[in-house]
Amino acid sequence: MKKRTLYLLALALIFSSASFAQGLHLGVKAGANIFKVDGKSFKEEYKFGYNLGAFAEINFTDKFGIQPEVMWNQLNYRSGENFGDVFPGGQDDVKGKLNYLSIPVLLSYSPAKVLSLQAGPQFGILLNQDKNLFQNGKEAFKSGDFSLLGGVQLNLGSVKVGGRYVIGLSDINDVDNKEKWKNQGFQLYLGLRII
Repeated sequence: MKKRTLYLLALALIFSSASFAQGLHLGVKAGANIFKVDGKSFKEEYKFGYNLGAFAEINFTDKFGIQPEVMWNQLNYRSGENFGDVFPGGQDDVKGKLNYLSIPVLLSYSPAKVLSLQAGPQFGILLNQDKNLFQNGKEAFKSGDFSLLGGVQLNLGSVKVGGRYVIGLSDINDVDNKEKWKNQGFQLYLGLRII
């Protein structure tokens, strides 16, 4: 009797694992970032950067799932004409780059097979400290960023095409507390489901 129960339990585990594996897909993606650093001493203009990385689709039902990702995001910014007035030693009208390792975890809802609505948090780790903002090379940005994002993805077989809006919730200013700086922008991407 015990052998039979163990055998049935093993079969149930195998079948449940197989059905879960059918709901798990992996892929790669790349695209464009159109971002700005939102703050009084930065120019109110969006700059182009890029994103690339990998994603997993974990489908719980035909309509609901999650999509965790690991992404390399390059965000470009430009300081304003009065940056040096607000922050002594700061450089006016300087272009710079911030490279983040970003980990979004998105809830995905698919009202139709070809369409997914996605939203969730994103955690970012700053990989470079752009030291062009200050004459003395002082580090200006915090090492982490927390954002919310939401968007739409078209599912065309194994090809994914999407767009998102990202709004930073955390202050990335590591100089002082005179003003808050937040990442803000749009992402466009093309993805390919491999598995």
